[in-house]
Amino acid sequence: MRFLRIEAMAGAALLFATLVALLLSNSPWSGQFLSIWQMPVGVRIGDIAVSRSLQHWINDGLMTLFFFVVALELKREMVLGELQNVRTATLSFAAALGGMLAPAGVFLLVQGSGEGGHGWGVVMATDTAFVIGALAVLGSRIPLSLRLFLLSLAIFDDVGAILVLAIGYGGALHWPALALAATGLAAVAMLSRLGIRSIPVYFVIGGGIWLALDASGIHPTLAGVLLGLMTPARSWVSDIRLHAIFDRVVAYPPGEHWTGDTKGRQDLRRAGVAAREAVSPIERLEMLLHPWVAFAILPLFALANAGVNIAPAEFHRELAIAVFAGFVLGKPLGVVAFAALAVVLRVAVRPSELSWSMLAAGAMLTGIGFTMALFIAEMAFSGGLLTSAKLGILAASAASAAGGLLALIFLTSRVARRDRLMR
Repeated sequence: MRFLRIEAMAGAALLFATLVALLLSNSPWSGQFLSIWQMPVGVRIGDIAVSRSLQHWINDGLMTLFFFVVALELKREMVLGELQNVRTATLSFAAALGGMLAPAGVFLLVQGSGEGGHGWGVVMATDTAFVIGALAVLGSRIPLSLRLFLLSLAIFDDVGAILVLAIGYGGALHWPALALAATGLAAVAMLSRLGIRSIPVYFVIGGGIWLALDASGIHPTLAGVLLGLMTPARSWVSDIRLHAIFDRVVAYPPGEHWTGDTKGRQDLRRAGVAAREAVSPIERLEMLLHPWVAFAILPLFALANAGVNIAPAEFHRELAIAVFAGFVLGKPLGVVAFAALAVVLRVAVRPSELSWSMLAAGAMLTGIGFTMALFIAEMAFSGGLLTSAKLGILAASAASAAGGLLALIFLTSRVARRDRLMR
């Protein structure tokens, strides 16, 4: 529930940053605002120099933490949360798969093999923060089962989208660099098995993996997904052990037991370590990083990427329509069709309190594809094509949010009226 609350507030922060970016990019200060993100930033050590635009560091560097947190939440839900039930998880997975394949199909049907045809990946992902934020507008009128379904669906297709990005929009593979990345991942697995718990150690190795993937031709943000899924989901200290250590501390009578090099101080220090390690690494890292990702990284990403001229000099109408149709039509159709197919085939189960009409209304919200859509668009397009794709994304996100909310308001109002009549 903490994740849902933060995501709901993050949706508001993301919306505010998006509006600021749109206003500034269509103001007299447009040139200065857009040039900020193209400013080169880098370091030089001897003859070695690493320099990229500020936007590039945000998109490839900071967004790795976003994907890391997404992968942490996915693994936590699958190991400790609602997705422990395989058939429940399969419903969300099937819906996410349909919500990726159908929009890509609609996009290609509208766009064809024209100039923007390689941008099919743009319409494949749902924006978690905006979807949860939209549901938060309706509060307790929305069943918890729908929130969890849409949350897990969004997480699944965020992971799927980064795989598409890494494979479909990467460069030519550089095998030695890829081997270095694999060696780094093996080192992380080995250190985890040995019980090494130092976050700085993993941070340094993770940085090396990021650099190796960046040099390999695969998008480096994949490092966040892989490391998140490798993070241990079980705590190091069991409840029984924790209680035993605390009992030793509580057993001391009132007095000065905690100063100097005393046994009492040693027991107190041991209790502090035990309290920290009783929370799983996944939960600790999520609690540490999620607020930073939600209220700093994502709004910064929106400022750097959502700026677009509403009346561009070069506009590709067919591409914008393909993006719009992929999100607004393809997303909900794919989600509902694949979820229904999974239930019919009995590989998934639909919660009894989640009606098909409620699921379909919620599926309309999956057309809000803001963050990942902009992310992939930056990789797939440039110039007028990028501007047109961004306008299609913004229009589709607004239409999907409005349509989904209106459908949910209608359904929940009808249910509320029926409940009043039955009393």
